[in-house]
Amino acid sequence: MISRREFLQAAGAAAALVGASGFGGWARLAAQQALREDDLLAFEPMGNVTLVHLTDIHAQLKPVYFREPDINLGVGPAAGLPPHLTGEAFLKRFGIQPKTPEAYALTSVDFAALAKEYGRMGGIDRIATVLKRIRAERGDRTLFLDGGDTWQGSFTSLQTRGEDMVTVMNALAPDAMTGHWEFTYGTERVKELVDALPFPFLGSNIYDDEWQEPAFEAWKMFERGGAKVAVIGQAFPYTPIANPRWMFPDWSFGIREEDVAKHVAEARADGADLVVLLSHNGFDVDRKLAGRVPGIDVILTGHTHDALPAPVLVGKTVLVASGSHGKFLSRIDIEAGGGEMKGFRHRLIPIFTDAIASDPETAALVDKVRAPYEAELARELATTESLLYRRGNFNGTWDDLICQALLEQRDAEIALSPGFRWGTSLLPGQAITVEDMHTTCAMTYPEVYRSAMTGDTIRAILEDVADNLFNPDPYYQQGGDMVRVGGMGYRIDPAGQMGGRIGEMVLLSTGEPIDPKREYVVAGWASVNEGTEGPAIWDVVEDHLAEHKSVTIEPNNSVVVSG
Repeated sequence: MISRREFLQAAGAAAALVGASGFGGWARLAAQQALREDDLLAFEPMGNVTLVHLTDIHAQLKPVYFREPDINLGVGPAAGLPPHLTGEAFLKRFGIQPKTPEAYALTSVDFAALAKEYGRMGGIDRIATVLKRIRAERGDRTLFLDGGDTWQGSFTSLQTRGEDMVTVMNALAPDAMTGHWEFTYGTERVKELVDALPFPFLGSNIYDDEWQEPAFEAWKMFERGGAKVAVIGQAFPYTPIANPRWMFPDWSFGIREEDVAKHVAEARADGADLVVLLSHNGFDVDRKLAGRVPGIDVILTGHTHDALPAPVLVGKTVLVASGSHGKFLSRIDIEAGGGEMKGFRHRLIPIFTDAIASDPETAALVDKVRAPYEAELARELATTESLLYRRGNFNGTWDDLICQALLEQRDAEIALSPGFRWGTSLLPGQAITVEDMHTTCAMTYPEVYRSAMTGDTIRAILEDVADNLFNPDPYYQQGGDMVRVGGMGYRIDPAGQMGGRIGEMVLLSTGEPIDPKREYVVAGWASVNEGTEGPAIWDVVEDHLAEHKSVTIEPNNSVVVSG
């Protein structure tokens, strides 16, 4: 592992040789506490290619609040390096002053207070405004790329099985996309939607098992600004493990490093001046891949929802992380020619809803696709007196609420809620609407199970998830955060060995240690097992909210992190 000083020296040296990055105009707005569209989008153009990257929007068409994590641990070589910095450490590393627009957008520090000052972020109509301005400035130099997790994560996307997002995104005209949660609509629906796209769905690492050949187009060459730009698509490698295999039984995935290297070589042989990996691997996987596969100029990384104001450089490869839920777009201007990238300039563009004008055409289209569902979307279920958020390695208040619902409504001793990264935030005093609830649970396998599990089984589940998250080799990290637990506490050592990270498991209702041989009544949801029976999670949560019209989530200290 390199030290912080070595990291900064390496990054600075690489930036001096290869390119530049920064906040631009919005970093100067702290003094006047004002946000203006022209300042947010100010950019000194360079080169002959402009990449625009959007990823992990999770079907959020409207502006949202989204709190970044307060805990995001790195292990092994990634320990202490971006993106595994949060809060004050993140602010210090990137030279961000507290209480500024950057601090609000990029960290959890003072989130509720700053949210009231700076407002919501995102909104596909605001993203359209930014895109149109970049395209107007850069013309045929622009390449707009969608990193996936686009069609899932909202009430309307679930009701339309992705159609709402496809309709709106088609209007924004991406040049290519890849995917992950898209596959949870099932093979036939994915094929139907992909076949109707006016741009390529790229997945170099997805194979059709029956024919033993690629299931999707692996890569595509584009001409931009007189340069040949190759875009290789990389879907989430562990989709059949993190999500139900039975939903897409004929497709296999994987990192397939050797295939990536083969496609890079093919692109170079075909005269590529710039090679871009449009990836849903997750940041640490991409960091390792960049060090092992030469010839990739830019990796547009996704899946882990990281938002970084500056790229991370691995050798000559530039890793760009563009956040999630529509909060940011990344713009990278590049000088490419003669078979190489000669320089770049990067900007993470924050989509501050109140500062960026709505694009009328896109706003009208969003209203049209949402119109049949507006009454249900706006239906109020309860009020929260606490900040509700999901993101964080070990717990979040949204999942604390879900676990409380599981415990009470399903008469369980222990509740398990999956460590999904998607889900928006609510501020204290806000109404919880049907739309808000579905940003945390809108999915195609929502059944709530209730079963008996021994203490040994529960521990094995936690150990398995912990290894998926904290394995020191990124190629064995299979996504998500720790499963959230209700009714039980435990100690975890993220740096421990496989099978030895979890200890001191306690049943909170009695304070007694979990008995390895005793069976406990456990309620949970989002099982990847086919045939799981039970009510949908949103029905369980709604029943709970009907009994608790005002929600207060107490601080959760049931998980103790050591090591």
